[in-house]
Amino acid sequence: MGRTIIATDKAPAAIGPYAQANRAGDFVFTSGQIPLDPATGEIVGTTASEQTARAIENLKAVLEAAGSSLDKVIKTTVFLADIGDFAEVNGVYAKYFAGESLPSRSAVGVAGLPKGARVEIEAIAIIS
Repeated sequence: MGRTIIATDKAPAAIGPYAQANRAGDFVFTSGQIPLDPATGEIVGTTASEQTARAIENLKAVLEAAGSSLDKVIKTTVFLADIGDFAEVNGVYAKYFAGESLPSRSAVGVAGLPKGARVEIEAIAIIS
């Protein structure tokens, strides 16, 4: 099974030595997406809700570039700079992931995230 590096200008460029995602067989593995504006590279929003929406939109763009979509996500990991933001993040997350397409998920409180972001989300999805 080979792999293909995924890159799109509809999501922020990597801010380090990594790919936005890798496709391997029928799976795509994304790097964590933080709430960066793809055009400016600057953080979008100040609240956990605003930042979660932007991070998921970035994730969506990467998945689509790989031939997948949010409804094909099977696992996410959510990293929170403040675990106290969990309920607020969950409220936005539920607008994107609901019904029959609920992925498995882990949520982790961390000491800090790149560029001072409040949330980072990575995913594993199927491609069909």
